[in-house]
Amino acid sequence: MSKVSAHPDGSPLAASAVDTIAVADWNGPFPAAVRERAIAGLEAGHVLFMPQLDFAMGDAEQQLLAGLAADGGRKNISYDPVSGRAKGTAADGTTTARLATLLEEYSLGARALVTGLMPRYAAGLAFGRTSYRPEEIAGRSQSWRKDDRRLHVDAFPSRPSQGRRILRVFSNVNAEGEPRRWRIGEPFEAHAGRFLQQLRASPPGAATLLSLAGITRGRRSPYDQFMLGLHDASKRDTAYQRDAAATLIDFPPRSSWMVFTDQVPHSAIAGRAAFEQTFSLDPAAMAEPARAPLRVLERLAGRPLL
Repeated sequence: MSKVSAHPDGSPLAASAVDTIAVADWNGPFPAAVRERAIAGLEAGHVLFMPQLDFAMGDAEQQLLAGLAADGGRKNISYDPVSGRAKGTAADGTTTARLATLLEEYSLGARALVTGLMPRYAAGLAFGRTSYRPEEIAGRSQSWRKDDRRLHVDAFPSRPSQGRRILRVFSNVNAEGEPRRWRIGEPFEAHAGRFLQQLRASPPGAATLLSLAGITRGRRSPYDQFMLGLHDASKRDTAYQRDAAATLIDFPPRSSWMVFTDQVPHSAIAGRAAFEQTFSLDPAAMAEPARAPLRVLERLAGRPLL
């Protein structure tokens, strides 16, 4: 089910980049041993792979998805839990409303999964957007900065996190039997240390100007600036993209996975038809807050970043 690639020197990678856990229901119940393994693996920077966790849909929902595509300017269709609306498709209003209902169902299932597996996260968890990703990744033509086939950690240019984590849940809902293929890179501290000298603070006043101009929703902290720099530095580095050690894994249809995408260098290199739910998490809710990228970068930089 997963494939382990090798370091450039030929030595094998540890398979610990992916933790397979026995979860078959979005609402649990989850045994204590499964909860302990889930939070330990997640915070260590592993992908939690749940091969038995299917987002089951009936024929009507499958037919709905089969006819959908993102509009010409986007690669994903998104659902906003605040407005209750789906955007990013040229489908008619009735179809879009049905899609919004389906994405809301996925969003609520993902929240039940996260808070059931990691109950301590509940108080620090906030909903982000939900997405349906209908387009094939392989062969897509994009700029290097937007190309998610390149190894990277997530950072959002317009939505500063102020140190909050980015936690994402994914499900492969491909009806044609096609897997979704990812590469998973090195541990975060090694990844950040590799590019640390390229990371620069914003010029004085830049964060305030970006916020006042509406380019960012709130002020960019030094941490946000570092994370954006790390995202861009790794994607821009063609030698790193070619030679970086990585674990290759195929997520089959009817499976799900969960990962802190601000911590785990990852790339999606093939597949189509997947659901995704984004959450933000206060690091104080973690079992081990010292593992948060904020704390790792502060240790490496030798100064506070908020």
